[in-house]
Amino acid sequence: MKPINTSRRTLLTTTGGAIGLASLGAISSLTPAAKALAATQTDPKTALPAYADWKHADSLIVHSANTMETKRTAFGNGIITPLDRLFIRNNISPPSAEIVADPDAWQIQIDGVKDPITLSVADLKTLGVTTVAMVLQCSGNGRGFFPSKPSGTQWTVGAAGCVMFTGVPVKTLLEHVGGMDSTAKYMTGTGGEPIPEGLDPNTIQVERSVPLEGIEDALLAWEINGQPLPLAHGGPLRLVVPGYTGVNNIKYIKRLAFTADQSQANIQQSGYRMAPQGEKGAPTQASVWEMPVKSWITHPGEPDSQLKAGPLQIQGLAMGGTSEVTEVEVSIDGGKNWKKAEFIGPDLGPYAWRQFVLPADLKAGTYTLASRAKNKAGDEQPADRLENNRGYLNNSWTDHALTITVA
Repeated sequence: MKPINTSRRTLLTTTGGAIGLASLGAISSLTPAAKALAATQTDPKTALPAYADWKHADSLIVHSANTMETKRTAFGNGIITPLDRLFIRNNISPPSAEIVADPDAWQIQIDGVKDPITLSVADLKTLGVTTVAMVLQCSGNGRGFFPSKPSGTQWTVGAAGCVMFTGVPVKTLLEHVGGMDSTAKYMTGTGGEPIPEGLDPNTIQVERSVPLEGIEDALLAWEINGQPLPLAHGGPLRLVVPGYTGVNNIKYIKRLAFTADQSQANIQQSGYRMAPQGEKGAPTQASVWEMPVKSWITHPGEPDSQLKAGPLQIQGLAMGGTSEVTEVEVSIDGGKNWKKAEFIGPDLGPYAWRQFVLPADLKAGTYTLASRAKNKAGDEQPADRLENNRGYLNNSWTDHALTITVA
């Protein structure tokens, strides 16, 4: 495959947050959800980068060239998130679009198995194929609600989507190569972003290890929502680990290994760790792997919305993480009282989210709408976030609540 030339400057493009439109003083009186949204607002003239210029710009909040989230009102009324509205999160800038010109030619090295081998995407397509519906969500989704404002993109709810990945099951691949090494404890994926000469790959390389339990429904995927996997979402080949946060779903994967130890890359050893506030990430801390149970309301979808009195269909989305979501409750008074919501639409499996609705007839007044979900494993969405230094895994129903005014 022809080498890709990417400049050091381009590769190290920042993925930081956007410039807010309002000062802290101007937004101090808003609700937590409204404050978080205001902090994410960007110049509406901001252009989409070339690799994502096919996206529907009006449905996105563009934080940077490598970070874009779906607006709360733009998920649509179906379960599957339209691809042109799906969020984007890249730890470093993506490779050249040349790699998706002939996707079947992309190669991946399989190591830590009885018969190590290099396979092309075309080869993988001969081994097996399946499709899984799943929530794809950035580890930092909901970071914008943390009062401490951890460093990183100030996501609200939109660094998530429900998509359908198609590819070969990792378990099928393992059968083809004679099984994994007996010492293996982790599945380790290495991304194909080119590393500039002179840099230690461990300082920048996207390489993540997940426990072997993640193999159960994992895929090497070449399609998303029935389309060839675009560069913006990891094409031509992506490791997909249902139930695990986005960083563990390695884009442009070039190596899949079954290893006794976790990757030595910084993104594994110190990045994406549940470090206490004020502390740096370290291998002794819990790694950010599985997603927790979570839900939020999408309609009405804007903080501090003003609505007319009368009937209203309160709608939202709920996910169970690695266990299917089984129940959602909705409150219109900030969590003092709860009513069970109804699931609508098809059930696409344990890793997909479910749509829910609760009919309400609201009189004039102010209401705080909240939702909380439960999954089959018995986990319930908590009222409080789990405080941590980088703002990961926020599933607090309090943070995701919306205040509306009915006139």
